[in-house]
Amino acid sequence: MQVTTLGEALYPSPLRYFVSDSLRLAERIIQRPDEKMTDNIAFELAGPREKLFFDAKNTRAGIVTCGGLSPGLNDVIRSLFLELHHAYGVSHVYGFQGGYRGLDPHLGKEPLLLTPELVDDVHKKGGTFLGTSRGPVDTAVAVQNLIDKQINILFVVGGDGTQRGGYELYKEAKRQNYPLAVVGVPKTIDNDIPFVSQTFGYLTAIEEAAKALDRAHVEARCVNNGISLVKLMGRNAGFIAAGATLASQEVNFILVPEVPFKLEGPNGFLAALKKRIQDRGHALVVVAEGAGQELLQNNTQLKDASGNIILNDIGQYLSTRIKTFFEDEDIPVHLRYMDPSYLIRSTRANAVDSVLCDLFARNAVHAAMAGKTGLIIGKMHDKYIHVPSELLASRKRVMETDGMLWHGVLASTGQPASFY
Repeated sequence: MQVTTLGEALYPSPLRYFVSDSLRLAERIIQRPDEKMTDNIAFELAGPREKLFFDAKNTRAGIVTCGGLSPGLNDVIRSLFLELHHAYGVSHVYGFQGGYRGLDPHLGKEPLLLTPELVDDVHKKGGTFLGTSRGPVDTAVAVQNLIDKQINILFVVGGDGTQRGGYELYKEAKRQNYPLAVVGVPKTIDNDIPFVSQTFGYLTAIEEAAKALDRAHVEARCVNNGISLVKLMGRNAGFIAAGATLASQEVNFILVPEVPFKLEGPNGFLAALKKRIQDRGHALVVVAEGAGQELLQNNTQLKDASGNIILNDIGQYLSTRIKTFFEDEDIPVHLRYMDPSYLIRSTRANAVDSVLCDLFARNAVHAAMAGKTGLIIGKMHDKYIHVPSELLASRKRVMETDGMLWHGVLASTGQPASFY
């Protein structure tokens, strides 16, 4: 897989260890003895290069954070700055405020000149001190603004929509014949970006969600026929719901986007929930926000500012259906509905995610200083790689329902493989 470079790298790196441009990591490393992997993608390994495209003393870099919050955003900003400032000697690093809006001088605030003092303790706080927003920006205006400010490198921190925007900025800079390195740091709390085995913030989200589930379990078991229904994040993939379920070990039912389900009928979810209440007197139910959308008849396909389809609220829908079902069955229940999503995503990163943020950020700096552009930093087989941004649109990452994670969920909850 070829990564675009801005030109020949001529400047010696101040670092002491390097990764060769010729090294590749295969997407698939496990195969049968008689299998020929003709469709196996080989990615360029990330890491510092011996020669740099940019002369550090004459280089200006910018950082922008976009989309929804995720634990670790401030950690990424801080590590990007510190690697540029201390390791490479880049003296001008700017933080564009308010997401992509900040790249348009008519819409956003003036960028902040980052300093060691400014970023000193930002990693101890949740959110992003640069601010964020959803939605695109006029790429021609944004690139002209970067040219006017003599920005040579732009780090784009965000999810797949943000990275699509970064790819458009890369193409516009190329059209204007301006040597701009656009490097993405993938951010999604849902852990569903392709070619990234684990995104920063995911493990923190699991940890915080598991705490919420433990408390929801207490609410359910302390009353007669108590049901706690908890909605967690996961538009297209159930990684957070599944991970939190395994971490908590208290969940009885979990509903995720990857596994369609029915509510009615002898094999439906409501019948299983009824049996659980009759047998045990309480239940804890987890639903990912993207689960069961087919039940809500969402035919409008309206999209938010980031281009994501606006989901109907499966949590409120399930809450209503559960109440109605048990009323019709003449079984009194105490139903508690909870949605801790915003509390989870706004917390600071835990120690494991903080380390992950640092490694993503430093590898992004190495790529940019070497003149690589139009890419994001990926992670596969515990190695960091360069993934061309255009490749993100070719694939979706979802949880494998025949894999170990989902198998563990079924074993933990004891629920059937499907509600059909």
